[in-house]
Amino acid sequence: MKGMWRKSIGTPRMSKLIGIVVLLLLALLWVTAVAAQEPTADEVNRIAKKLYCPVCPNTPLDVCETKACEDWRALIRDMLAAGKDEEAILEYFVSQYGVQVLAAPPRRGFTALVWILPFAGLLVGGWILAQVFRHRHRQTEPVVTVPQDPPPIPTEYLVRLEEDVRKG
Repeated sequence: MKGMWRKSIGTPRMSKLIGIVVLLLLALLWVTAVAAQEPTADEVNRIAKKLYCPVCPNTPLDVCETKACEDWRALIRDMLAAGKDEEAILEYFVSQYGVQVLAAPPRRGFTALVWILPFAGLLVGGWILAQVFRHRHRQTEPVVTVPQDPPPIPTEYLVRLEEDVRKG
């Protein structure tokens, strides 16, 4: 049996080389497994920036120093170490605490209005301003009046006026 193994591998030198390659591959797998288990603070904060603190209003999770935020960041670190991606982690927090936990609401459904209404407001406001300036421009154009001859005075008034001047 021992001889059959040697024949299939070849020389003792070749078997040492194969052994070294196998050991290097195992070491590489171990290093990547250890590195994958410990996410960095940057990886945790990248996800924490997308969440709000459950205690403090309008405070991102990555800068808040409350105990609840520390626990959430630890949970994010554990989920990353378990191999979950960013989307899965955010979905977990939304399922547990609702959409209000997200720093930016999703761009679908009713919350799409949050993204659409500001642009619609800008368009409507721009259109209103254009109408106001256009109306103002029309009003500020100089009005040219052509002098007209006064209406003719009836002759009976002229006769009466002459009599009054003579009586004087």
